[in-house]
Amino acid sequence: MPADIPAPTTGTTTAAEAPHPRFAVGVLAFCGVVVAVMQTIVVPLLPHIPALTGASPAAASWLVTVTLLTGAVFTPVLGRVGDMYGKRRVLVASLLVLVVGSVLCAVSSHIGVLITGRALQGAALAVLPLGISILRDELPPERVLSAVALMSSTLGIGAAIGLPVAALVVENFDWHTMFWVSGAIGVIDIVLVLWCVPESPLRTRGRFDALGALGLSGALVCLLLAVTQGADWGWTSARTVGLLAAAVVVALIWGAYELRVVSPMVDLRVSARPAVLLTNIAALLIGFAFYANSLVTAQMVQEPKETGYGLGASLVVSGLCLLPGGVMMVVLSPVSARISAKYGPKVSLALAAGVIGCGYVVRYFTSHNLWLIIGGATVVASGTAIAYSALPALVMRGVPVSETGAANGLNTLMRSIGQAFCSATVAAVLANITFRVGGRTAPTLHAYQLVFLIAAGAALAALLVTLCLPGGRTPATGTTGTTGTTGTTGTTGSTGVTGEAGGTVGAGTVEGNRDVPGDRKDGVRTMPIQEGA
Repeated sequence: MPADIPAPTTGTTTAAEAPHPRFAVGVLAFCGVVVAVMQTIVVPLLPHIPALTGASPAAASWLVTVTLLTGAVFTPVLGRVGDMYGKRRVLVASLLVLVVGSVLCAVSSHIGVLITGRALQGAALAVLPLGISILRDELPPERVLSAVALMSSTLGIGAAIGLPVAALVVENFDWHTMFWVSGAIGVIDIVLVLWCVPESPLRTRGRFDALGALGLSGALVCLLLAVTQGADWGWTSARTVGLLAAAVVVALIWGAYELRVVSPMVDLRVSARPAVLLTNIAALLIGFAFYANSLVTAQMVQEPKETGYGLGASLVVSGLCLLPGGVMMVVLSPVSARISAKYGPKVSLALAAGVIGCGYVVRYFTSHNLWLIIGGATVVASGTAIAYSALPALVMRGVPVSETGAANGLNTLMRSIGQAFCSATVAAVLANITFRVGGRTAPTLHAYQLVFLIAAGAALAALLVTLCLPGGRTPATGTTGTTGTTGTTGTTGSTGVTGEAGGTVGAGTVEGNRDVPGDRKDGVRTMPIQEGA
C-alpha cells in the first residue's frame, strides 16, 4: 500500500475551464437522467425486435443484457480512471461513447450492430458515479448532500421517463427515431458539461492497474452472464455452472493480486472496512428491491383482464404507471438530503429500506386497481429516492477523498449486480408459476405477489444491514478560521472539506481518511494533487 500523501504537489484549476460553473449541478443531473433513460428505452421495444430485425427472441434479449454487462464492467474501471486522470475528462469520454452507440443503433437494423451499440451505451453508466464525485470535489460542504441526492435520484427518474417515452415512439414513429434523439441529446450533454462543469483538481497518482481491471471485468462478465442467461440455459447446465465457477476462481485470483499491487484497481482493504462493506451490501439489496418495481409494473397492468388481475392497459399507459414515482424522486431528493444532514445518511438509508418494504406490502394487497398499483409503485420509488441519496453519502464518508470516483463506481456496480439478480429471480418466478388463459400462458397473481414478497424481503435485509453500520450521525469536526483551515482526523474522525469562508465541514469518514486542504480565491481553486491510493 502506498503512503497516504507522500509529497503532494499543487495544481490549480481556474474558473475559465467552465465559464458557467453555477449550472454544474443541473447539467450533471440532466446527464444522469439521459444515461438512465438509455438503460430502459429499449424495454418496450423488445417484443417487437424479432419482427423488426429478423432476430430470435433470445438474441433480442441481449439488447438489455449487454447494457447491463458493459455498465457493470466499465463503471468501476472508469471511476478509477477518473480519479487518476480527471473526472470531467472521463465523463465527457463516456458521453461520447454513448453518442457513438446511439448512432450505431440509429443507422442499422442488424441485431449484431444493435447489440454493439447498446454495449457502448451501457458503458456510459459511469457518468453517474463520476458526476457524484465531481460534486463532492467542487461544491461547498453545505451543498454536497442536496446535490448528490439530486444526482442519485436521476437513476429512478430516467427509468420512469424512459418507459413511456419509448412506448410513445414505438407506437407513433419509426423505432430508430429514439436512438437519433438520444444521440443528439448526448451531444448537447457534452457541450453543456464542457461549458458548465469544472474539472476536479484532485488526482490520485500512480500507475493504472490494467491487470486488476481485466480481472474484475472477467469475474463480472462470468457472474452476470450466468445470472442473466441461467433461466434460458438452465440453472444446472454446464454453461451456467461453469461460468459461476469461473467467476469464483477469477475473483479469488483477482483479490489475491489486488492485495499485493501498489496501486490497486479496487483497494480491498478500504472496501473491507465495515462502513464501506456494509454500505455496498445494502446497495446490492436496494438495487434488487427497486428493480422489481420497474420489471413487473408495466407487465402486470398489460396482462389481459381474463387473468383476473390484469387491466389490459396499453403500452403507453403501462409506462406512465411509473411516471409519478419519477416525479416523487425529484421532489424527495432535497428532503432526503435534509434528513441525511440532520440525522446522518445511516438513518436515511434505514428509513428508505423501510419505505420500500411498506410499498411492496401495499402492492401485495392492491393488484386489481390501477390507481392503487400506481400508488404502491410510487411508494417504492419514494423509498428508492431516499436510499439512492444516502448510499453515496455513506460511501464518501468511508473512503479517502482521492478515491471517491472508484468507490462510487463500485457502489453503483453493486446496485447493478442487485438488479441482475432481481431480473433473474423475477424471470424465474413469472416463468414457472403460470396458468393457461385465453389460449396463452400467463403468470398467476400468486407469481406477482411472490415477487413483491421477495422484494420486500430484500428491503428488510437492507434495513438490517444498515442497522449494523458503525455509528449514527457523524458530526462535523475541525477548526474554524478565516482562510479555510482543515479538519482533523481521529480514530473515527472526519475528512475535512474546506468551505469558502473558513470553517471546515467534515464528510464523516472512518479511520485512515485524509483531509484535503483547499481554498477558492478570485475564481481560482488550489488543491493538492494526491499521490498514491
